[in-house]
Amino acid sequence: MVRSSCLLLLVALLATVYSKDYFVEKFEDESYKSRWVQSTAKPDLGEFKLSHGKFYGDAKKDLGLQTSQDARFYGISAKFDSFSNEGKTLVIQFTVKHEQKIDCGGGYVKVYPGDVDQAGLTGDSVYNIMFGPDICGYSTKKVHVIFTYKGKNLLIKKDIKCKDDELTHLYTLILNPDNTYEVRIDNEKVESGKLEEDWDFTAPKRIPDPNAKKPSDWVDTEKIDDPTDSKPDDWEKPEHIADPEAKKPEDWDDEIDGTWEPPMIDNPEYKGVWKARQIDNPAYKGPWVHPEIDNPEYVEDANLYLFKDIGAIGFDLWQVKSGTIFDNIIITDSVQRAEEFGNETWGKTKDPEKKMKDAQDEEDRKKEEEERKKKEADDLKKKPADEDSDAEDNKAPHADDEL
Repeated sequence: MVRSSCLLLLVALLATVYSKDYFVEKFEDESYKSRWVQSTAKPDLGEFKLSHGKFYGDAKKDLGLQTSQDARFYGISAKFDSFSNEGKTLVIQFTVKHEQKIDCGGGYVKVYPGDVDQAGLTGDSVYNIMFGPDICGYSTKKVHVIFTYKGKNLLIKKDIKCKDDELTHLYTLILNPDNTYEVRIDNEKVESGKLEEDWDFTAPKRIPDPNAKKPSDWVDTEKIDDPTDSKPDDWEKPEHIADPEAKKPEDWDDEIDGTWEPPMIDNPEYKGVWKARQIDNPAYKGPWVHPEIDNPEYVEDANLYLFKDIGAIGFDLWQVKSGTIFDNIIITDSVQRAEEFGNETWGKTKDPEKKMKDAQDEEDRKKEEEERKKKEADDLKKKPADEDSDAEDNKAPHADDEL
């Protein structure tokens, strides 16, 4: 047992030692400005600032890049030594905090080729991967995983829900050389699968046989009317009947008002439209399944995961309400290294952050309660004075009458 534990520890240690960090950013001070380039493609792009936000777990460790202006596009990026993920796992990980109760805006990163024009960065800039949360209203609360393949941006066909609270969350994308992937939020797997199945990289491997047709005698009606069932003799009753308690008004004049007819009411004996009892159809064969054949247009690609030039990461976003904080970015070839980095950063500050947030919320709640009580007390004080004023107003006309 001890030997097995030591062996696992050794394997984990070796995996960490031989892992490669391609990019790491923790935004610990203003020196980030020497590594990140603000886009100047548009004159009204929003500005990023260094901030830990209104609540945090550690004032220094939780410093991050924060959007600071409402209703703006944002563009900023950082370059690193270009590499290829050929034959290796690729892990992209970062944290996001929407402390502003975001209503509509992106919280994702884009990974670019090394030749990206940083000063001219826009939404049209070619990227390799786009990953992270996107929120807009109640309908859009998803995690984007978009790959650029042969000039096209391919969206994942699955719906991955993102976090929509105000706390910091850790987002991780794992891309494996066997063409599989995994998405994690807060170190928990939320989605995984095969690239070929969850994106439209290639034509489908199998397609419905164009020559196959459902047989004309195929019965796919599961239930039928019971032929032995018949409508009861007393079933037919009108839906509405004349109100038996209604009486012709005494002043009704048939010549002037026309022939009087009592109003109609719902018939309490009405049973609705009769329907025969349903039974299993003895001829039912089940739903017809269209036979499939191999797609002659399908071409297997063993390198769906592969990006030969990865050399920059950036934020190209639109936000209606600013305040999002990005932090703790790492691009590496080791899942274990990413886990350790997440635990060293987000893992150590998430609980203290929530504690501060809860304390602030409680303080706000008490303040709102005090303001509500004060307003009620003020309203009560004003009420007698208002009543006296109304009484004087009511007396005034009588005094004038006497004069």
